[in-house]
Amino acid sequence: MRVSQNGTHFARIGAFAFALFYCAIAFGAEGSSAGNDHAVINFLRSGVQLEQGRKWLEAVQHYEKATRAFPSDEEIKLRLLISRIHYDVNRRCQDPTLLQAVRAMSVEQSLELYSEVLALLEMNYVDVVDMTEIVRGGTAYLEVALTEPRFVHAFLANKDAVVIEQFRTSIHRVALAHPIRSRLEARKVVATVASVAERDLSLAATATVLQFICGAVGLLDPYSSFLSAGELSETESQIEGNFVGLGIALQPQEVPLRILNVIPRGPAQEAGLLSGDRIIEVGAARCTEVGAERAADLLRGPENSSVRLLIQRQSQPVFEVTINRRRVEVSSVEKVHMIDKTAGVGHLKVTSFQKTTTQELDDALWALHRQGMRSLIVDLRGNPGGWFNAAVAVADRFLDVGGIVSTRGKNGIENQNYSATRGGTWQMPLVVLVDGDSASASEIFAGAIRDNNRGLLVGSTTYGKGSVQGLFPTKTFPGGLRLTVSKFYSPDGDAISERGVAPHVPVNSTQIVATGVAEQPRYAAKPALAPSSDIGGGFVRSASPIVGGDGERLIEDSAASDAVLRTAIERAISAQLAPHVSRN
Repeated sequence: MRVSQNGTHFARIGAFAFALFYCAIAFGAEGSSAGNDHAVINFLRSGVQLEQGRKWLEAVQHYEKATRAFPSDEEIKLRLLISRIHYDVNRRCQDPTLLQAVRAMSVEQSLELYSEVLALLEMNYVDVVDMTEIVRGGTAYLEVALTEPRFVHAFLANKDAVVIEQFRTSIHRVALAHPIRSRLEARKVVATVASVAERDLSLAATATVLQFICGAVGLLDPYSSFLSAGELSETESQIEGNFVGLGIALQPQEVPLRILNVIPRGPAQEAGLLSGDRIIEVGAARCTEVGAERAADLLRGPENSSVRLLIQRQSQPVFEVTINRRRVEVSSVEKVHMIDKTAGVGHLKVTSFQKTTTQELDDALWALHRQGMRSLIVDLRGNPGGWFNAAVAVADRFLDVGGIVSTRGKNGIENQNYSATRGGTWQMPLVVLVDGDSASASEIFAGAIRDNNRGLLVGSTTYGKGSVQGLFPTKTFPGGLRLTVSKFYSPDGDAISERGVAPHVPVNSTQIVATGVAEQPRYAAKPALAPSSDIGGGFVRSASPIVGGDGERLIEDSAASDAVLRTAIERAISAQLAPHVSRN
């Protein structure tokens, strides 16, 4: 049971205080399972420095990297869990729409929302939930919130710090005094804690209940989350492959807002904005004064409305631009070209899986076919996943028989087997590029190709996110949940979670693959915890997996510096067993 696995961490966090300043780490001593492993010690030291600076997003990314290097180290796992909670609490405190909605709710409405969330967990979550651990998670969130300056400023601005700390260190005696066996008991406990917090701290009861709601979902696994209305809408937009906005990708949690990427043919590109530009002002609001989340929120707006931006471009004088918001189509299949015309090697990159991916792939394959493609390279590096059904459909384009993926969940409806259909199958030799950031839906495709011996996988082992999430709008609040509803397995029955899909041809590459999206905590793909980029006017979270020209010389230069791609081209040429592409 998943919650029982996390229970050890909850207990350890409860034994410590949640904030860094109350949690001592004895480097190299008994506290570290790695003993005298200097690499682990250095990782922990660097992470603590990030925590001391309250750089929670960077801390999460740092500890996620550390867990890959040292998957069995319990101290690193604990620091990652604590950093995630701090990051989530801080991010929500910067979400003005969420704060406004919470303040507008009555205590009874917030408790009804809590009850609804618990019901959704019991009904849909992949594992059986333990209500004691669910309340423990909420207690963790509340304790962390009471140490965070943003939360204190928002809800306890005039309260004495000593009084807050006394309450924080004693609240678990109220919340976790007895085992909790049902949703009704959990609700009663949370109502009691909210009442005590209101009495002792003058903390709004709805603010307390919100922490228990977030903690109930946020600590189930790295991919489940409570979603505000904006987050739910953005996640749905990513699945659809379009949104209303400006068409830019932003570096998360950075002010002034820094543009990472400008979506082709979007309003921002048409207005002349470039990657690297910084947004100093949005409307009349200065970004450094309102913060990253609020500034990003101000970029949002209805279709055909306009927004004024003050832009700084390197050493040039600042300039003003007004951009009209409109619907932006986001391509998921890019870099479609003949990478080696002479040998007939085609290439395309799938950046995510969304509802438009299958049609985009069909168009790309026919375009390459007309150019003489005799083998194909599909690049999935850096692809965090996306829509489950799209991954199945894409795999089906290359398989005429055999399994694609199977899912297993708590409910029978989640136990499904997906197999290939014979019609419309492309038969050319196939090479698939993968790396440690190929996750979820990417792993469905890679696993299907590997287990059916349909093609060759080149690169490094994939991330290992073998679970499927579902979106569940809530009735008592304009938002919803993203919950893990099942785990998926490759056609041979291999579990993907925490294992990934290993390549046939391992190739290490130090090249950074530019995808136009900031590096993000993988648990984020978790909208409520992991903002990655802003493409529509708000920090867009990775959608849950519910799961040009010939460019010949340019590609040659690129391949020369990319060991994985260079190896793939060689393999694609040698794999050409048939003189022509055929489609049955």
